[in-house]
Amino acid sequence: MARLTQPLRPWRGAVLGVAGVYFLVPLLAAAVFTVDVPNQGFTLSSYTQIFAADGFTTALLLSLGLALTTVALALLLTVPAALAVRLSGSGRLRVVLETVCTLPLVVPPVALVAGIGTVLKWGPDHLSTTPLYATFVAVQNPDFPVVLILAYVVMALPFVYRSLDAGLRALDVRTLVEAARDLGASWPRAIFSVVLPNLRTALLNASFLALALVLGEFTVAQLLGFQPFAVWIVQASGSNAQLSVAVSLLSLVLTWVLLLVLTALARTRTRSHTLVRKNRKEAGA
Repeated sequence: MARLTQPLRPWRGAVLGVAGVYFLVPLLAAAVFTVDVPNQGFTLSSYTQIFAADGFTTALLLSLGLALTTVALALLLTVPAALAVRLSGSGRLRVVLETVCTLPLVVPPVALVAGIGTVLKWGPDHLSTTPLYATFVAVQNPDFPVVLILAYVVMALPFVYRSLDAGLRALDVRTLVEAARDLGASWPRAIFSVVLPNLRTALLNASFLALALVLGEFTVAQLLGFQPFAVWIVQASGSNAQLSVAVSLLSLVLTWVLLLVLTALARTRTRSHTLVRKNRKEAGA
C-alpha cells in the first residue's frame, strides 16, 4: 500500500495547487480592484463607506432574518421526517422522502418564481372578499417577505436532507432509541437527549448550507421584487462598482468565518463529549 500511495503525493499537491490558484486569483483580483482607485492609488475608501451606504444595514438584517427563519423551518420539516423514516425501517418511505427532497434540484429557480408569481397574482383577484386576502398581502410584506422563506425552504431541502441523511447513515438510530427506551426514557427524551446530540455535525452542516444559499440567492428575490442582501449588492454595483465588489468580498469572508466557527464548535463539543465518556469509563472501572 505504501508503494501505491507514494506516487500519488505529488499529484495531490499539484491538484491542490491548481485548485488554490483557481479560487484565489479571482479573489485577489477583486481585492486589488477595490483598493486601487484611479487617480487616487491605494485607498480603503471602498471598505470604509460600506456601513454608511444607503440600504446596506436594512438589506443585511433582512437577509439574516430570512436565513435564520429558513434554517429553522427547513430543519423542522426534514429532521422529524428523516427520523420517522429511519425508525420505521421502510425502504419505500425512504425513497419517497428522498425523491421529494431532491425534486427542487430539477426545478429551475426561474420556473419556481413563475409559479409563485402566478399564485400571488391569482390570489388577490379571486380571494379579495375572503379572509385569505389578508394572508396574501401579509406574505408579501417587503419588511419581511414570508413568501421568500417558503421559496428558500423548498430550494434548501436537497442540501439539508443530504446532510441529515449522511449523519443518519453513520448512526444506528433504531438501536439508540430502543436502548434509551429500555432505560426508561420517553420518546421525546430519547430523540432530544440521545439521537440529536449525535447528529450535531450533520445539523450544523445542513444549517450552514441553507444559510449560505439564502445569503447568496438573487434570482428569486429579484424576480419577486424584494431587496435582500444579494439584490442590494447588484443594485449598488450600478452606482459604485468598487463598493459592490468590496461588499461581496466582505460577505464571503463573513461566510468563511461563520463556517470556521461552526466547525470549531462542532469539534469542541465532540471533544468534550469524548472526554466526559472517557472519564465516566475510568470512574466506572
